[in-house]
Amino acid sequence: MDSLKDIRWKQRFENFEKSYLRLEKYSNQPISTELERAGIIQFFEMTFELAWKVLKDYLEAQGYVVKSPRETIKQAYQIELINDGHVWLDALAKRNLTTHTYDDALAEKLVNEIKTEFLPELKKLYEKLLEE
Repeated sequence: MDSLKDIRWKQRFENFEKSYLRLEKYSNQPISTELERAGIIQFFEMTFELAWKVLKDYLEAQGYVVKSPRETIKQAYQIELINDGHVWLDALAKRNLTTHTYDDALAEKLVNEIKTEFLPELKKLYEKLLEE
């Protein structure tokens, strides 16, 4: 493993960890206002962005070549770094839509998906990389 690439993914992991822990903390609290929903969605956007980038850096440190978020997710799934590739690809699609979410019902649905589907997958990644 290239030591510079090893350092890079670990540095990125530290940023992912901070963002993930905040998302987890605030997702476990009641969310009832528009501002709270917007905050959870923003934390999800940041956390997911850092998650796929830490995956990319980790994979590159392992010798894989990945260029896009989709390629990164597929490769991470193939080597069992992540458990549910479909949920990750869905999270990617939803993250891409979040900047265009102005509808309250859509925002509430997204917050529910973040809490029930995406956060558990982010947690699995967090715990797996924490052991590295």
